[in-house]
Amino acid sequence: MPRSQTSSILLPIGLLLVAMASIQGGAALAKGLFPLVGAEGTTALRLGLAAIILTVLMRPWRANLNLRSCRSLLAYGAALGSMNLMFYMALQTVPLGIAVALEFTGPLGLALLSSRRWLDFLWIALAAFGLWLLLPHDLNSTALDPLGMALALGAGLSWALYIVFGQKAGAEHGGHTVALGTVVAALLVFPVGLIEAGSALFSWAILPVALGVAVLSSALPYNLEMVALTRLPARTFSTLMSIEPAIAALSGLLFLSERLSLEQWLAIAAIMLASTGAAATVKGKAPQPEV
Repeated sequence: MPRSQTSSILLPIGLLLVAMASIQGGAALAKGLFPLVGAEGTTALRLGLAAIILTVLMRPWRANLNLRSCRSLLAYGAALGSMNLMFYMALQTVPLGIAVALEFTGPLGLALLSSRRWLDFLWIALAAFGLWLLLPHDLNSTALDPLGMALALGAGLSWALYIVFGQKAGAEHGGHTVALGTVVAALLVFPVGLIEAGSALFSWAILPVALGVAVLSSALPYNLEMVALTRLPARTFSTLMSIEPAIAALSGLLFLSERLSLEQWLAIAAIMLASTGAAATVKGKAPQPEV
């Protein structure tokens, strides 16, 4: 393969890997804010600061808005806000790698929703096996918090809705969609964070960390993923995104000292394999599992 062609492939792959590492590093950093402002307050800070950054960068006020097109935009923003809120709430009691793996069931289910081939049922069975491994099987098992698992799965459902409404909103608003959707999400979630954290939400002491979370989890990876998406086939992009639960588990181990059992690592691997297989073999254009 010519060197120029190799570079054109390796660059977007590298950018996508950096984006995924940035997102999970941001999630680990966000968890440090939980004792100060709670998961709800951390989500409000992330979305609020990200909305400001993306508004400055993308200038969404130039978009042509009307009542009809705003419906999909509001749904997209609501899905984005609920996805982030439930995911951070899940991180209070569930390790990062497991929470991301559970969240991946949303786009995986969406990709397989209309499928009827036997191969696709194999991916469904693999994902179900992964979920089964996360359940306690004896009294000596370290049980995961049921509410935390439910919140992570709920974040996955919101992720699937985010993809559906994001595609529609993107067709109507183009490059302004991410910024507009983040603004909507911030407006919806910020009151929840304010009720939970109160005046602590406006503390200057936590602003640097909150800004780091917003940049690492939103502003930086959004832009890197957009570059990668324009240079990679959609199926390749989706397949590569499937390794994110492993990156999340490693991030949890390195930054949060979250040690997983062998069964939990196998569960993550099973869900990753199901997601990879679905992305690589699904017919038609696979939905993009965006951030």
